[in-house]
Amino acid sequence: MSVLSIRTLPDSVLREKAKKVTLFNESLQNLIEDMIDTMRYANGVGLAANQVGVLLRVVVIEIPDEEEVRILINPEIIKVEGERRVDEGCLSIPGYRGELTRSVKVRVKALDRRGKALRIRAEGLLAQALEHEIDHINGVLYIDHLSSHEHLWKLERDEVETTTEAI
Repeated sequence: MSVLSIRTLPDSVLREKAKKVTLFNESLQNLIEDMIDTMRYANGVGLAANQVGVLLRVVVIEIPDEEEVRILINPEIIKVEGERRVDEGCLSIPGYRGELTRSVKVRVKALDRRGKALRIRAEGLLAQALEHEIDHINGVLYIDHLSSHEHLWKLERDEVETTTEAI
């Protein structure tokens, strides 16, 4: 497949709400494969379709040390529990990290790549990635959740090269 170009701020596509997927065709399957390749090439944990310029509600997530790549079509958060402070980065905002509040646990409903309904209960990095990527398809970036600008910092050059957990 192909590695796609990741859109970065200030690209306006990152602020647009993605459209619901209604066709589960070959074009969608190709997009999913390209998104997985792109996420892996960029050492990311997740990727939303609008990050590659496609305004569809498609998300891929791959947690390090887990074998499963999660493919979510039209995902929605249906329940959140608790709050925790996390350190977060984003492939669309390279060279920066921020400290923000995310949920301890989340429940998500979505469709798989063939259109079959699925539900996910998650905590830890998976919960964080789900919230982060679902925010993306709603035109929201992690920097929108910062309580102040002091909670955003620029990474040093060597940190950028070794950081692999951009969501």
